[in-house]
Amino acid sequence: MKQANLTAGQLLRQWRQQRRLSQLGLAIEAEISQRHLSFIESGRAAPSRDMIIRLAEQLDIPLRERNILLTAAGYAPVYSEARPDTPGHEHVQQFVQFILAGCEPFPAVVVDRYWQLYAANDALTRLLEGIDQRLLQPPVNVLHLSLHPRGLAARIINYNQWREHILMRLEQQIRETADAKLIELLQELSQYPPPTNVRPAIEPVTMQLAQLAVPMQLQTRHGSVSLINTTTVFGTSTDVTLSELAIECFFPADDHSAAVLRELALTNTEAGIDDATSST
Repeated sequence: MKQANLTAGQLLRQWRQQRRLSQLGLAIEAEISQRHLSFIESGRAAPSRDMIIRLAEQLDIPLRERNILLTAAGYAPVYSEARPDTPGHEHVQQFVQFILAGCEPFPAVVVDRYWQLYAANDALTRLLEGIDQRLLQPPVNVLHLSLHPRGLAARIINYNQWREHILMRLEQQIRETADAKLIELLQELSQYPPPTNVRPAIEPVTMQLAQLAVPMQLQTRHGSVSLINTTTVFGTSTDVTLSELAIECFFPADDHSAAVLRELALTNTEAGIDDATSST
């Protein structure tokens, strides 16, 4: 979504159209008259700060873009933006580390809005054996790691299915945020060539599982594993950075996968990503 040099009313109109809402529909949800909303969008009426926040909430506009809206209307940004490792956010760091440690021996990562790595547990490092070290230089992008030919792609058994899942999830994120940087990321990932050993479909033993969720089937030196990921977000955050953080935990989809991951934990193989954290 183009935002430069647009008025608050023009930005609100773009977001309303992005959400596929009519003026009447948004006016009803925001409990204002359609005429008032029309005047705001056309610039005939200047919205108050409270009105912008109310409309932004109804449109489910991300906090970062809400600050842009407020600035366009001549108001100071309302939502703070601080790294989780800055003073005053120790409780957030503790919460993140608690979840990461609690997932062991199963892999978990913390990523920002652009899928750059903020933190990871040791279980993830054990799955990155053989990864091109250039992909592990900060800032590390976990989607690059997943789909890049020199990343995990060559060891993802159901590559086509996993790639489709990743791209569809990214497309959904773009619909929600209208972020140009995410669009660039999608274009880059879409151009990656498939690994030479890509298989046409997932293995039959996982077809029943695939009806419930999309697993990532990964080959390791102790055997293959099927992983199902869950996502935790700071849903009530009033800080831009925290609202964009996501904790991705990967759990074994079957007993065999759990046994392999526990075996990997016992060997404690170093994979060289301990310092791979990104700036958010």
